[in-house]
Amino acid sequence: MIAALVAGALFTRQLLWTPIAFINMTDVIQNQFKMSGASIVGTDTNGEPFKVTAAIGRRTFDKPDIIIFEKISGYTTQIQNGTRDQITFSADAGEYNIKTKTLQLVGNVNIISKKDGHNIQTPELILRIGE
Repeated sequence: MIAALVAGALFTRQLLWTPIAFINMTDVIQNQFKMSGASIVGTDTNGEPFKVTAAIGRRTFDKPDIIIFEKISGYTTQIQNGTRDQITFSADAGEYNIKTKTLQLVGNVNIISKKDGHNIQTPELILRIGE
């Protein structure tokens, strides 16, 4: 098993970013990496913080720019007409595109505006996060 990991890292270089202790060989065989308690934290181009957390996060080899989340929640700051508003969100699932910096939320999507308390519930929504 370790030989397969070392050989895979030497030939594909796709395993180097993941600590070996967190690799589930069943998921590797299914062509994906899975992590419990996944999170993405950062600041956008305006210096505003954002955070995405999920019960499970995974990436597949065929779509390396996409992170797939299950039971997702988080926050981001949106600026419209010069006014800042922190938006919290939750959903059953989501996909974050690293290149386009978009987060597609799916299933029981709930969005709450901290500034005015507006609450939006919808089956699907796309947010820009980290841009």
